Amino acid sequence: MIHARRISVAAVAVLAALAGSPGLAQAQQPPHAKPLTARADGALPPGWRVTGEGAARELVWRSDRAVPMGDARVEFHAEGRLLGVPKAAEDGRTFRLALDEATPLKDLQVLAAGRRLDARTGNSGKDAKNSLAAAQPPAQLPAHSVDPGKPGSYRTVTGEYDLDPVKLPDFAQPVEMQAVVVAPSGATGKRPLALFLHGRHGTCFKPGGSEEDASGEWPCPSGMKPIPSYKGYLQDQKLLASQGYVTVSISANGINGQDWEAEDGGAQARSSLVRQHLAKWADWAAHPGTAPAAVPGAAKTDLSRVLLVGHSRGGEGVNRAAMDSVYPPPAAQDGYGGAIRWKIRGTVLIGPTIFGQNPVADVPSATILPGCDGDVSDLQGEVYVDGTRGISRGAALHSAVYVVGANHNFFNTEWTPGKSEAPSFDDFGDDPERRDRVCSPGTRTRLTADQQHKAGATYIAAAARLFVGGDDRVRPLLDGSGRRAPSADPARVLTHAVGARRTGGLLPDAPVKVTGGRLCSGVVPDPAVACLGRAKGSSPHFALWETQERGRRAVALKWSAPGTATKVRPDAPLSLSGAKKLALRVMVPPNTNGAKLDVAVSDSAGRRAKLGQVKVDGLPGSERTASYWAREVRVPLTAATRAGLDLKHVKSLQLTPRSRYGKAWLMDAWGWAPGTPAVRAVALPRVDIGRLKVKEGDSGTRTYHIPVQVSGQGSGKVRFSVLDPDTGRAKDKLVTVRPGSTPIDVPVKVKGNTRFGNDQQQDLLAKAVEGAVVGSYRGGVTAQNDDPAPKVTLTPVADRVTEGKKLTWRITLSEPADADISQPIRVLPVTEGAELSTKDVDREWLMNYAGELPDPERTLSKAELWVWTDIPAGSTTVDFVIPTVKDQLAEPTESVRLALTDFEAEPLPDHAVVTGTVVDAS
Repeated sequence: MIHARRISVAAVAVLAALAGSPGLAQAQQPPHAKPLTARADGALPPGWRVTGEGAARELVWRSDRAVPMGDARVEFHAEGRLLGVPKAAEDGRTFRLALDEATPLKDLQVLAAGRRLDARTGNSGKDAKNSLAAAQPPAQLPAHSVDPGKPGSYRTVTGEYDLDPVKLPDFAQPVEMQAVVVAPSGATGKRPLALFLHGRHGTCFKPGGSEEDASGEWPCPSGMKPIPSYKGYLQDQKLLASQGYVTVSISANGINGQDWEAEDGGAQARSSLVRQHLAKWADWAAHPGTAPAAVPGAAKTDLSRVLLVGHSRGGEGVNRAAMDSVYPPPAAQDGYGGAIRWKIRGTVLIGPTIFGQNPVADVPSATILPGCDGDVSDLQGEVYVDGTRGISRGAALHSAVYVVGANHNFFNTEWTPGKSEAPSFDDFGDDPERRDRVCSPGTRTRLTADQQHKAGATYIAAAARLFVGGDDRVRPLLDGSGRRAPSADPARVLTHAVGARRTGGLLPDAPVKVTGGRLCSGVVPDPAVACLGRAKGSSPHFALWETQERGRRAVALKWSAPGTATKVRPDAPLSLSGAKKLALRVMVPPNTNGAKLDVAVSDSAGRRAKLGQVKVDGLPGSERTASYWAREVRVPLTAATRAGLDLKHVKSLQLTPRSRYGKAWLMDAWGWAPGTPAVRAVALPRVDIGRLKVKEGDSGTRTYHIPVQVSGQGSGKVRFSVLDPDTGRAKDKLVTVRPGSTPIDVPVKVKGNTRFGNDQQQDLLAKAVEGAVVGSYRGGVTAQNDDPAPKVTLTPVADRVTEGKKLTWRITLSEPADADISQPIRVLPVTEGAELSTKDVDREWLMNYAGELPDPERTLSKAELWVWTDIPAGSTTVDFVIPTVKDQLAEPTESVRLALTDFEAEPLPDHAVVTGTVVDAS
């Protein structure tokens, strides 16, 4: 069979009533069996273990606390490389990932968007106090004359609709069509539409309960209510509605409760839901009498002027909806499939995910990056800016809006404590003993919830006014011109951008030569080539993808004295014709100030001109923040014109440090001119990788091929990465794609057998490089197990012992399996006589299996013992042992009752409950 990522035989489930149980535990095995954690990698860090052997080997990590449901994916990494995305158990603490024998387990880490989950981070003690004092907000930018955060002249009216749910591909449960609408009252003429989509959050809550009672189920079970995440943007909606926009915020709990099943994290499903709502609005605009009475403004919407606003995974969802509205997806993957009767003028993406790293180059975007994001903490949304470079013509403006001191959740009031209907929390968190210099509440750089939401609403309105309203006066708030919107005060909001009227990009990823500095990689962990090396903190520009890809380079400068120039020479001269200034995006270390660089250019004839000097300051940062972020600086090109340089043939860029010492990284340089050009989407080919699921069969070998579809028009370049099923390492191939062609052929052999095992998987990834878009970026062939699981029995080995001896039972499978079999056992109350207590068993055993101390003394059944045993692939037995202790007390005969259970801790039907007896030794 193919060795690849495997689906676990059983998800680990823990009842709320058994929340104190450790969930996963190892049972002692018979002497002839190898220990479940046997491996060549030596001892693993606390919380980690390996189960199974061969094809069924799994890496398991259990957190000491629940991991809240959020937008970032939990990932296992080793030696700086992604091992895979583990499956979460229902206890919210246990995560399991299929593992191959060849996979090294050194420097294990659990990451969620670059944030460590398996180790505490932050400063403490004296260093923490010093660092808290050192964190200062950036200097306030000059106020801009145009302030989109001011309310408009319209009064607003609010209504809701709740339509029949829709069925989306690959989701078992239908998804709600529910929304809240805020519209201008008394507005004349057709009004633009702004649609909001929330991110991945808990779906259900228990009225009167706590955060821990929230769940990710869908539909909500009895006694629980849906969390109204879609109502969390009313402040933003009312601001836009006062300015003349019809706004609608849609609910996506049905996707949040099921997106763990989606290969892309739910991006295509969210796109389908957005377009289902847009289709309803198009129907209502065309046939006003069909609109629900409670929906204000439905008949007055102008669907040729649509803004999409998405938060977190909702950001990735509206990005995909914009893509699907220009480049239709394959029908088999789409949950809409109807006509496109609208035009997306732009998107606003708030703390977004971008798992596929597939931004839409020809739809303008503004990406809000929260400096204290504790969920999508690597600020991977920067890819919506950087990832568009070189893909299309570059006419669309793509802006990054860095909000110092903002967290992830507080842009949504339904995720904000004190404002939400359901229990909510600060995603960044705060440990009084390990305060963060930038993001702990009360620091000078951390925003309050109201300050953060006001800043978010202001910059959403700025994007609407520029992208939809076409008001170029607001552009300096978004394009790196160094102006602020006073309505966002006291927040420090910084921007940089690519696209619009920028020309002649000097990109480190292109063929360039560097002298006096070095080309570095943002994603290769080798310190010899890495941009940041072992620096504390991270960079949004270098957010990791699913494989260690090529590119993502920068030009690194390091100096200990002023005067040594770094020269960057592209292979072919660049044209800065028509530009007014040279714009550079330059990154310096956080908490540093005053890096000064002289900027000069030379043309092909050897003429050189010093353009001026730039000063770059770092952002406030800590080891927990992604504060290595480029600031946009500009110098006029007038000196080059006076010197007679041929700006159509610029051959080199020179940066000369003038401060005493420092570090800097050049991300790119562009010719810049004011203005926002009209954007027309270029006809491009679209690539989508499918997932072929086949039955393994009982015998023989069959060959299948990973489905890759190319639609659209024209030709472009896409990098495909074939993942090695044993090591996870990628083999890359740059391919020119054209509609109707098969750009890459990946054959997969599937060998049949008659033993129960896990599904086997071979994967393929794709990323656009030039002149193409990628929708479904990941796919492959999955060979599904089609054999029944073996039957399991529990029999005594030593069920009557003297105290101090070991009670032993054997769990036996009816036949060997090719997968690790997990079987839980629960301790039940005895029905007669005395029951073993917490002081009658080994103290360490009790801590390992129940997470409980012996005191106060209580019966074992009240210690909530629910133990998971693992039978390795190829084995048929495992022993479950309870070590008793000998004491000096005279006691009656005591007993314990055990039952094999299902994954909800209920005893299995038709399986006998067994009893163990312990006799006093005195």
